[in-house]
Amino acid sequence: MTEWVNFKELRANLDFEQVLRHYGVEVKRKGEQHHGFCPLPGHQGQKKSASFSANLERGIFQCFGCGAKGNMLEFAAMMERVSLEDGAAFRGVALGLQKRFCPGAGAQSPPTPKTEKLKEAAPKTAPSTPAAVNVPLDFELKGLDMSHSYLLTRGFSPETVAHFGLGFCSRGSLKDRVAIPLHDHKGRLIGYAGRVVDDSRISDENPRYRFPSKREKDGKVFEFRKSRFLYNGFRIKDLCDDLVVVEGFTSVWWLHQNGMPLAVATMGADCSERQAELIVSLVQPAGRVWIMPDGDDAGERHAASLLALISPHRLTRWAKLEKGRQPTDLSAEELEVHLPF
Repeated sequence: MTEWVNFKELRANLDFEQVLRHYGVEVKRKGEQHHGFCPLPGHQGQKKSASFSANLERGIFQCFGCGAKGNMLEFAAMMERVSLEDGAAFRGVALGLQKRFCPGAGAQSPPTPKTEKLKEAAPKTAPSTPAAVNVPLDFELKGLDMSHSYLLTRGFSPETVAHFGLGFCSRGSLKDRVAIPLHDHKGRLIGYAGRVVDDSRISDENPRYRFPSKREKDGKVFEFRKSRFLYNGFRIKDLCDDLVVVEGFTSVWWLHQNGMPLAVATMGADCSERQAELIVSLVQPAGRVWIMPDGDDAGERHAASLLALISPHRLTRWAKLEKGRQPTDLSAEELEVHLPF
């Protein structure tokens, strides 16, 4: 009898880093990610651009140069020039990996007809309600304290606070936090983030930033996803020659206050594909993207993520800060040194 392969179980047991090295890839790990040149034999595009990204924990990859993407088994098949439509050949590649790296994993007897009947007889679950993502709000928060000490002691001017619509919230889900209005790329208000004003109270249950949670209303599910837009991106109306990308809200406020309003934030250390598309869409084809993350491990991951996604499409520079420093620590003169445009 032909050996049965459980592809899902095999993927769970394989180590993607080992698979990459097996095919001659020099793995450059940054946290869970590897970024480097695309190794695929069918790669079409720039050869010396770090367009290939692999999530080593999830076992998936994507090349932003040639567009190839998939899981680790599909990567192996592409490396061996096997068509993903050829089931027998694809299975052969999977078996080869199984025998080399995890003998026994993924191999089992095929399901019996009785098992199949039981599966067919199992009750079908009701389809889940599709979620509406980043829907514009039908309200605005009122009565925010724009003169709260957190904002003023951080060095932000009243003009900057007013420009970004910031204010301390004394009630509701953002109680005791600075409310930060969030707008999508069309300028529509889609939610508020809340920043704690007392860092000593930060914990797993009380994170530094709180974003809108999933909610249900009138039989509909509403979700907020920060990976779908760029903070401050809606204010950039025309294609620019130079765009600064930072991690967080306060860096955007500080750059604006110091004469650099063309700045956006990914609201975290990871840049999504959608955010990368938006960044590229805001910059002239001959323009430049300046990455200015915090000077820590998360900042390193942020820069690596952006370089992999943006550099194939726009000239990208990393304005690297010293360990432990953030953009908000820099004076106007220091900002000009790091961002010479």
